Amino acid sequence: MDFDKIKRRQSLKVIISEAIMVLAVIITVIVLAFVVSGYWLNSDFKIERQGLLQISSFPTGADVEIDGSVSWLQKTNTSKVLSSGEHTVALSKENYDSWSKTINISEGLLYRINYPRLFLKNRSLENIYDTAGTIYATFSPNHETLLLVNETTEWTLINLNNDTLESKKLDVSKYFSTVSLADDATIGLFTGKISEAIWDRDGTHILFAIDAGDYIEWSLIDVKNVTSSLNLTKEFGVNFDNIKILDNSSNNLLVLQDGNLRKVDVSGKSISAVLVDGVMDYDYYNNEVVFSAKNNDADDYYIGLTRLGDEKYTELLTTASPAKVAISKFYDDKYISVLLNNEISLYKKDNFEKISSHEINFNPEIIKVGHDGEFIVFYAGNNIATLDMESSSVSEWQAEGDTFGWVDQYMIYSVADGELIVYDFDGLNRRIISKNVSARFPASITNDKWLYYFSNDNLIREWLIPR
Repeated sequence: MDFDKIKRRQSLKVIISEAIMVLAVIITVIVLAFVVSGYWLNSDFKIERQGLLQISSFPTGADVEIDGSVSWLQKTNTSKVLSSGEHTVALSKENYDSWSKTINISEGLLYRINYPRLFLKNRSLENIYDTAGTIYATFSPNHETLLLVNETTEWTLINLNNDTLESKKLDVSKYFSTVSLADDATIGLFTGKISEAIWDRDGTHILFAIDAGDYIEWSLIDVKNVTSSLNLTKEFGVNFDNIKILDNSSNNLLVLQDGNLRKVDVSGKSISAVLVDGVMDYDYYNNEVVFSAKNNDADDYYIGLTRLGDEKYTELLTTASPAKVAISKFYDDKYISVLLNNEISLYKKDNFEKISSHEINFNPEIIKVGHDGEFIVFYAGNNIATLDMESSSVSEWQAEGDTFGWVDQYMIYSVADGELIVYDFDGLNRRIISKNVSARFPASITNDKWLYYFSNDNLIREWLIPR
């Protein structure tokens, strides 16, 4: 046998095999690179660049219908490659209501929808707590705690995150000047009018703005340890015009007094020197503060940006009138929203490049940055404009009734004629979900299990999942 010839043949086979493997790896990498970049074979076997839809829902496992087509593989939570352009996405699940939205997929980009909520059709209902005498109520940002305010200084804090409610009393008599003690009263009477209640993100403190007639009195109530509460107006002897909580647990505040922006250290009970003067409006993200201020050297105004701890600030834009501003983060980029009369403009924070501009049909009074910066809401009364950062679009709509609030992180509610109505943050998917609801007090979804609202001096709980 010619062993040299056999060895040459074997070597040739090995070389060919390795070449094929290398070529296969190269082809696989190229194909994957194209797929990751959004390229795909369409139904006509032509290569086109597509986008990716990522969709979640509560409850999970809902059927996903795209452009009228249903596949047994399409369930939430999942991802789906779609051709660029407009698509209609509809969700449904047995025993639940439905949800739908028309979206626009961009080539090579991810479009996330992580907020759809389907409501159980036949929900069990409980009369869970007697709220007679309540004059004000507020839910914590995580919707797990409820504070009930009555006309005395003994308020009630309720933990909503358990099947059986847990409550405790808070004696707030020492922390408001709007307190009196009647001759026949055993506890103080609260006579103030609450104009605003702001929770910190930890849900451990509530910042109250009390209308005291000629001025606004500010008190920071520690709901975990009420004896650590502080009347800020009395402590610093200053009539603050506005206060924002800087951190998760209210250790630091940004305050505005006669146009002077300062920082307050709550634990150290100290107030800084003036950071910026002439300020009309301001917002913050981490250590950065964006503001609208009056230009002392001219009759115009400007948008500025500063970092806490820095002595200088940067002027970004000159405006003819005062603006309202907000700073937020979406994905890895920071953005500045500027509201000037009825025009909404969005800028990249790093270079202040204008991304978009939208003119709306009313003049908003308030800006609210939504969950994880995914949307920004502008409103006045029940007129609402929503800037959807995912789609870079603005929707303008109107909530029914005189007031509205947030039933969870993505969904707005209003009450009209006793009906509890919910909408997505962009005004879509309007649904009436409950009846005989009080418009005086808020509603909330807790732990994705319960819907809480007030009705006839009672706190009502509905189960959002089968019991």
